[in-house]
Amino acid sequence: MVASKKKKKGLVIVESPAKARKIAGFLGSDYEVRASMGHVRDLPEKAADIPEAFKKEAWTRLGVNVEDKFAPLYVVSPAKKKVVKELKALLKDAEELIIATDEDREGESIGWHLVDILQPKVPVKRMTFSEITKKAILEALQSTREIDMNLVEAQETRRVLDRLYGYTLSPLLWTKVRRGLSAGRVQSVAVRVLVQRELERRAFRSGTYWDLKAFLDTDQKETIEAMLWSVGGQRIATGKDFDEHTGRIKDGSKVLLMEEQATRDLHSRLLNEKWSVSNVEHRTQTRKPPAPFTTSTLQQEANRKLGLSARETMQVAQRLYEDGNITYMRTDSVTLSQEAVTATRNRIEDNYGQNYLSSSVRQYSNKTKNAQEAHEAIRPAGTEMKTADELKLSGRESKLYDMIWKRTIATQMAEAQLRFDTVTIQAGDAEFRATGRKVLFPGYFRAYVEGSDDPEAALEDQDATLPDLKEGTGLSCTEIEPLSHETKPPARFTEASIVRKLEEEGVGRPSTYASIIGTIQDRGYVRKVGNQLVPTFTALAVNQLLENYFPKIVDLQFTAQMEQDLDDISNGEADKIPYLEKFYSGDDGLNQQVESKKEQIDPREVCTLKLDSLSSAVRVGRYGPFLEADDDEGEPVNASLPDDIAPADLDDETAQKLIELKKQGPQSIGMHPEEGLPIYVLTGPFGPYLQLGEVVEDGPKPKRVSIPKNIDPTSIELDKAIDLISLPRRLGHHPEDNRVVNAGIGRFGPYVQHAGKYKSLGKEDDVLTIELDRAVELLKLAKTRSAPTPIRELGTHPESEEAVAIFEGRYGPYVKLGKINATIPKDKDPQSITLAEAVELINEKAAKTGKKVGKKKATKKKAAKKKKATKKKAAKKKTVKKKGTKKKAAKSESADEESSS
Repeated sequence: MVASKKKKKGLVIVESPAKARKIAGFLGSDYEVRASMGHVRDLPEKAADIPEAFKKEAWTRLGVNVEDKFAPLYVVSPAKKKVVKELKALLKDAEELIIATDEDREGESIGWHLVDILQPKVPVKRMTFSEITKKAILEALQSTREIDMNLVEAQETRRVLDRLYGYTLSPLLWTKVRRGLSAGRVQSVAVRVLVQRELERRAFRSGTYWDLKAFLDTDQKETIEAMLWSVGGQRIATGKDFDEHTGRIKDGSKVLLMEEQATRDLHSRLLNEKWSVSNVEHRTQTRKPPAPFTTSTLQQEANRKLGLSARETMQVAQRLYEDGNITYMRTDSVTLSQEAVTATRNRIEDNYGQNYLSSSVRQYSNKTKNAQEAHEAIRPAGTEMKTADELKLSGRESKLYDMIWKRTIATQMAEAQLRFDTVTIQAGDAEFRATGRKVLFPGYFRAYVEGSDDPEAALEDQDATLPDLKEGTGLSCTEIEPLSHETKPPARFTEASIVRKLEEEGVGRPSTYASIIGTIQDRGYVRKVGNQLVPTFTALAVNQLLENYFPKIVDLQFTAQMEQDLDDISNGEADKIPYLEKFYSGDDGLNQQVESKKEQIDPREVCTLKLDSLSSAVRVGRYGPFLEADDDEGEPVNASLPDDIAPADLDDETAQKLIELKKQGPQSIGMHPEEGLPIYVLTGPFGPYLQLGEVVEDGPKPKRVSIPKNIDPTSIELDKAIDLISLPRRLGHHPEDNRVVNAGIGRFGPYVQHAGKYKSLGKEDDVLTIELDRAVELLKLAKTRSAPTPIRELGTHPESEEAVAIFEGRYGPYVKLGKINATIPKDKDPQSITLAEAVELINEKAAKTGKKVGKKKATKKKAAKKKKATKKKAAKKKTVKKKGTKKKAAKSESADEESSS
């Protein structure tokens, strides 16, 4: 007889392979631990996903049957069918099914879908944990529960809500603005917030004021700096006293506005005055450490300190969590468990001493709207509070973990004690003030100092002390400097500040902010300049349409209330069907609003932007934004707007230059003496540029170079044009390695270049006159891109014999062979990928790009490429025949926004 196969105690299902391996190591051979690779099924993304039995149903375009209690149509994607098949096979040999997906609504929903698909005939248990440590996993296994259907209902409502929102409004944007755009319950509100700030910057009017800075010496030859505070008993105006819409002093402000002449007169008068201390004030302050990290505060701080985007932060945090290094990273809670508090306090005593330990355990409460307190705050996992070095972490994982470790440690440290000093100094009828700060006891500053959104803000833990001064002390004035100031417009949002704003308003969930910020950039609503999120003209047009015709759905309070409604469903206090009916159906529902208003919406009207203080109109067209004006005969003239012009920065002078260039058409300003070709002044998406010769069909592309912003393209002279068209120019050889240093103009402006390093020129530099010494000085400031460190080295390619390795990139992990980079599919774990799999990915990428991998591959690939091209051509013809079908399918492309895996 053949012995029957012994059944496993349980089939444990998690989302990712990394998580599965970690947990399998804790549970041993009695349990089979497998990954679902995220969601196993979802609403259909495109027409091809819809099952044949439902294709004729009109409602399947939405994927939700709005006539039948908003029943969703769930489909298993082709990529997940193999996973489902394997899980069903494994379930046959298990005594129970244990759902161990993440402990949030998304995880609960994934778990429910798995149970619904697998239809198990064995007991089902739901296992939750906030960290992947052996203790936590074994405890979770002993305290399982049933799947929480309230959480599932809330997540399904959110998913259906986002689908109805996106698939109802996005097609409207395609017909009225431009194809490829999308609307979303949270993304559209985020765009509105960014657009409003941009329009505030546009409406801003700068105000000018003057003051004086005095440099004063004490008897001990210590120098202090003091700023003018008042004259004749009247406080002088500062930036906060100006109305940002008029550039004038606010009505009712009783301050003295110092203008240049008055300031210089006062400067002359004070040179002969006696200076003495008239008052000294000391104020002590206690600073408490910030709360431990939540999802949103982690994203904010990682953006400020590490320069990581919200998306990158969550990717790195996900790996740290799955490797068992931190607790669950999608949480609104600021609570620490008792074991975490104990471990933290023990570590503080060991590392910093008893004096730095808070006198009692410190716990925090959440002040954020709609916060969910179900989870613990983000902290190092386990009970040892190991450092990044002790865990042997490296790269971004090390930096992010170190920040989490320090913030957690700080929560249980003693408060910091600071003293602020204000010294008032009298000189005739003028009063100056000097301020200082001293850290009396650093407390938690020893471990952690919170970042600031203000780049000019001083760090809290740094002293800026004043000499010990007393009333009546005489001072000698060594210098008085007149200073001119201009008030600044409100700052644009960064990823950190937009996350904070959305959370404060209760809009969306912190776990979805990373995907929201990524989506609005991918859709062309926002471009990132440095750390700033700059809305585009397309964003202004879309926001104009939504504000004018659907104001409620982009209202912050309305959107925040939606979050509360979803919370009520998750708590069992509300039903999803009445809520969805109210949102979508009926006279006031979204569907009826769109149907009744889509004929009223004039595409030309919504795509025409009348910007404050701009005489020309800005139109948002199919190929980008452009200026629209009339020529002398009343005929319309359209001039493209360069991509790098922000809506708040477009002024009449720039607009008129672009329009004038367009009116003139391709203007030849003369012939190049050596090339014998005309030089034209043209304008394109990146601004005005010079072109040598004309564009000839099937001929070589003519040489082009951008015209620097400090040169007026309408009056550029031939000699200057010849110099620019000859760029880049060789400056000489670098003194360190004797390699060539060049100066040129690129898409982002003038630069100097050496050995693969580029550095933009300063405002005072001229690309045509800059010399080698200055270029070398600038290049020292250029960021050096160090070679990336591989995550894993797999071996050598069998044909090229070059090294194959896995690296972490901006958009995720990839395999690398020489100059060929192949993205690793999301359903594959980079830690488990084999050399053979990596070689297959590399060969596929090489075939697509035409790059060669080894001698043998070159010959085969050439033939394959030709065959592939023939197939591609045939496929193209097939598409043309089924044009209507493809167009219909295109409307079903995903316009959803917030599924956080």
